Amino acid sequence: MGSKIDLHMHSTASDGTDSPVLLLENVKNSGIRFFSLTDHDTIGGALLIEHLVWEQEDSSIIFIPGVEFSCITEGGKCHILGYDYDSSCRTFLETLEEVEDLRAEKLERRLAFLKKEYGFRLTDEELEQLHSIPSAGKPHIANLMIEKGFTNTRQDAIDNFINKAPSFRTRIPAEEAVSAILAAGGIPVWAHPLGGEGERRITEEEFRRQLDILKGAGLQGMECFYSRYSSEECGFLQSTAAEQGLLISGGSDYHGSNKDIPLGTLNSDNVEIVPEQLTVLEALSE
Repeated sequence: MGSKIDLHMHSTASDGTDSPVLLLENVKNSGIRFFSLTDHDTIGGALLIEHLVWEQEDSSIIFIPGVEFSCITEGGKCHILGYDYDSSCRTFLETLEEVEDLRAEKLERRLAFLKKEYGFRLTDEELEQLHSIPSAGKPHIANLMIEKGFTNTRQDAIDNFINKAPSFRTRIPAEEAVSAILAAGGIPVWAHPLGGEGERRITEEEFRRQLDILKGAGLQGMECFYSRYSSEECGFLQSTAAEQGLLISGGSDYHGSNKDIPLGTLNSDNVEIVPEQLTVLEALSE
């Protein structure tokens, strides 16, 4: 059973397979009322959907502009969601420019590695296509590797080719992301705090340490409902958010066909989550 809220999804502006136009159509067909597009390190898709929703004057849906920053702290890697920001804020835009530059540099280094080690070469047209994606990453390279016959599956391309490349810095300090979101009048939220899709679950000690760091940076909310979390895990996050005075958010992490996650899936037990359970919605409406 899908929920009528989904505040975490991705489009072709980052690593999803639905264009913003198709995503909006799919959201409507799914019966979702409150939604946010949170592409990785870019707001291009969100700006387009915001315009489309305004243009269509559709009162059956409420769109909240979003973004997902790839971050790091001394406690480890994390993702910070930003909601309802002022997209003209200079500090916010400078942070977006920084992460986009880091992603572009990482893409070039990955391609150079794959060319040197495996003879993976792209045509000028394929390079142009890749560079046209604001947040091109592993799934996009993997798809091209499949097309060129280097592998049969996206996961094999990532695990046995792309992940062999040396590590490159693409994450910004979480404090910087939180600060930029706050400067833009937005709400910073810790995405999938126990670990995202395909990641290991962090220990409670790691969770508590990261939470302390992020709260100290100005974090205002946590994604307590998430497609890969059980009802028990969601309950733990809800109670922790209440104890810590944090807003409660939730999202599926939908990526179209790049991940097997339906829109509106806010837990792994298929329990419907209602808007009243997400206190971030009240804060966003103020």
